[in-house]
Amino acid sequence: MKKRIIYPVLAVVILFTTVSFKSDFFEIAKQIEIFTTMFKELNMNYVDETNPAELMDVAIKAMLDDLDPYTKYWNEQDVEASKIRNAGEYTGIGASVKTIKDKIIIVEPYKDYPADEAGLKAGDEIIQIGDIKVADFKEDAGELLKGASGTKVDITYNRQGETKTTVLTRKEIEVDAVPFYTLLDDNTGYIVLSKFNSKASSETIDALKDLKAKGADKIILDLRGNPGGLLSEAINVTNIFVPKGELITTTKSVVKKYNKEYFTKKAPIDIQIPLVVLVNGRSASASEIVAGGIQDLDRGVVIGARSFGKGLVQRPKKLTYGTQLKITISRYYTPSGRCIQALDYWNRDKDNKAVRINEKDFKAFTTKNGRTVYDGGGIQPDIELETSKFSKITTALLKSDAIFSYGTKYYYAHQLQKATDFKFTDSDYEDFKKFVKQSDFKFETETEKSFNDALNTAKREKLDSEIAASYDALLAAINTSKEKALDTYKTEIVNLLTDEIIKRYFYREGLYNYYVTHNPEIEKSKEVLGSKKKYEQILK
Repeated sequence: MKKRIIYPVLAVVILFTTVSFKSDFFEIAKQIEIFTTMFKELNMNYVDETNPAELMDVAIKAMLDDLDPYTKYWNEQDVEASKIRNAGEYTGIGASVKTIKDKIIIVEPYKDYPADEAGLKAGDEIIQIGDIKVADFKEDAGELLKGASGTKVDITYNRQGETKTTVLTRKEIEVDAVPFYTLLDDNTGYIVLSKFNSKASSETIDALKDLKAKGADKIILDLRGNPGGLLSEAINVTNIFVPKGELITTTKSVVKKYNKEYFTKKAPIDIQIPLVVLVNGRSASASEIVAGGIQDLDRGVVIGARSFGKGLVQRPKKLTYGTQLKITISRYYTPSGRCIQALDYWNRDKDNKAVRINEKDFKAFTTKNGRTVYDGGGIQPDIELETSKFSKITTALLKSDAIFSYGTKYYYAHQLQKATDFKFTDSDYEDFKKFVKQSDFKFETETEKSFNDALNTAKREKLDSEIAASYDALLAAINTSKEKALDTYKTEIVNLLTDEIIKRYFYREGLYNYYVTHNPEIEKSKEVLGSKKKYEQILK
């Protein structure tokens, strides 16, 4: 295993965040002295003028990146942004965006919010905000979009090769934890819980009570794509369906004070109503605490695909000048004792990548009723559906924005009046495959990676000339197989394409309405909830 590199600046962070009286305290003090003297000499003697703040920022981030993806240094702006995310309201443009090189991409405008009212669409590339060109702005250009409610800002953007302008008026944005709920035709209540901000449990309770008043006698709680949020709200949401005093999650750490058990503290709303929880590979953290608690307590059936496996607990530690260190302090465990964390960042492979537990090493645990469940990271559903899974090629398509970009292409090439009229045809899928082939999409299989490693070894041993022809033939076969992978995993890819396209025409609310009649996971949930015998048999 390749050892992680711990940069000397680690000592500086530890010193300013908490006092350690462990046996390695002398080593910490020693590293602080080494670093400060090195930093001083570097800034005083380097051939060109240095920027001490930038150097320190790079050093801190490099060190933290080597630990895990969640331990982060937050400047003052980051601290405020975190407060906004958890509060569930902020002032802004009402759209999710991402910054790529010299532009800001609109990922999803929210219906009737500033970006939508200004005519911005998913796929639009903002290139100028007011008088400032995004390409010339060295900081986070997204900050330029923020401002006081009621203030206006001129936006210049590119759409399908054409430069356009608009005026955007900022206003207060409310982020609903429950953006959608409805009563299905078989008296099943369907609740979408999209994030765990401070309103998560209260909005879920309101939705549940309203649905029950309308006749709901069974519930689907949709946590697909929910990235998590507040631990307290995860406990409170679980508490809606389980009695007071139940253990929901445990945190374990090498630091004893972070070893805690979290129990439900309130009277539940309904501990009898049949319940299905939907999860997928993008359900993480707080979502996994809820799904794991419901599963381990045999309170409901979990359907979908194995969840993300984000079981590391972070806590903000105040530093000087209004900054913070968001530091991983422990791991989450379900009531049965399963660790939620999927990747091991402390034991890396030869490429210094975090390793995942091999399936043959999964450990068995038992639920409250004695059912066998397994660890391995994330929550394994009671019923797995192919439509919920993300294969490696699907994940690569998502990361490369191939699905997002094709959604943009499709939107400007097709008219669609009603979501119920939509069907992604075989012809459309062939067009998507052609689009992927013409793009710069790259996908390396494990087999391909192994062959490349073998060829490099052969080159060192001067055997490459003898195996070159065979290697080329194997590579051609692999490429053919990779093209076939788009057909092998067509079902899951088409589902993601459908989601992306429906949102373009009818916003997220339209997507949820589409789910009600077209989504395989909801159909399976209705089937399970519709059969008392099947439901109870799963939970025995």
